[in-house]
Amino acid sequence: MKPTKPDMNPWKYAGLASALGTDLVVCILLGYFGGRFLSGYTGQKGWLAGGVLAGLFIGLVSIVFIIKRFVEDTNE
Repeated sequence: MKPTKPDMNPWKYAGLASALGTDLVVCILLGYFGGRFLSGYTGQKGWLAGGVLAGLFIGLVSIVFIIKRFVEDTNE
């Protein structure tokens, strides 16, 4: 059996996958509820879709930063 590298821990990658999924879901839900609030406040329906899209965009940008930090940590 080959010895594994200390940075090749499968739990580390499982944690990364769950963090990415949770981050994206939370950002989209915050965008949804923010858009729903603005739609109710202004009476226009476009805020809901805009909030979801903004949440999706923010979630994707956040995922890029998480992966970038993860890669930097594994290179050290």
